[in-house]
Amino acid sequence: MNLDSLSPDLLAYSKTRNSAAPLHLGTRYWKVGGFLPEPGNTIVCHVTKGSQTQDILIEAREKFLAMPEAPQFVFTPITSLHMTLFQGIIEYRRRPDFWPHDIPLDAPIDEMTEIMGERLEAFSLFEPFQVEVTHARPSGLLVEGATEHDRKVMRDWRNELADLLGYRHPDHDGYRFHITFGYAIDWLEDEALPHWQAMLDEVAADIREQMPIIELDPPAFCAFEDMNHFSELLIFDFEA
Repeated sequence: MNLDSLSPDLLAYSKTRNSAAPLHLGTRYWKVGGFLPEPGNTIVCHVTKGSQTQDILIEAREKFLAMPEAPQFVFTPITSLHMTLFQGIIEYRRRPDFWPHDIPLDAPIDEMTEIMGERLEAFSLFEPFQVEVTHARPSGLLVEGATEHDRKVMRDWRNELADLLGYRHPDHDGYRFHITFGYAIDWLEDEALPHWQAMLDEVAADIREQMPIIELDPPAFCAFEDMNHFSELLIFDFEA
């Protein structure tokens, strides 16, 4: 079996290429019991409820769930499907570059959400953008702006938000937009990878054919206790 013929995004889930456990195992979720408490906040675009996009993504998610190795993943609820536009702060990620530079690293999460919400009330970019699915990977879908202008607008959002909130992640410029279906509990055996590649390619092609532009709500500043639900606190209405 020639693993080099498989996509890098799939090979990243290969058991033979990973000596450590999945990144968030033990803090975000555990092997049994679903998601663990991991309070924080974030800025996301939810998949529009009741839309054709939601129906199509539910069908895509079912194909992930039908894979024999699906029990090696913990899946997020359909109601939480979203694209992260800008990462907020998280209880277990209290480090420089991941936290506003002018606020102590030990500030309580609820207090941080209140402070960041107040700052975001002054945000005024609001230019809309459209998003397309580009690829699928074992954790879900990779997406990006549908045109070069859309991609520029999304970069502008991220840059403005970083300046306003006072932190810029190390991957700020190369951040890959995505819609998460689930997280790996255990890595995939190499023998399973070709079947996953075929499924992932089929899913991405089907979505791109049925829904060239996916339907997302405007960006919203959200608080969360875990990965099950993201409560919208402030919506950046494109028509504002």
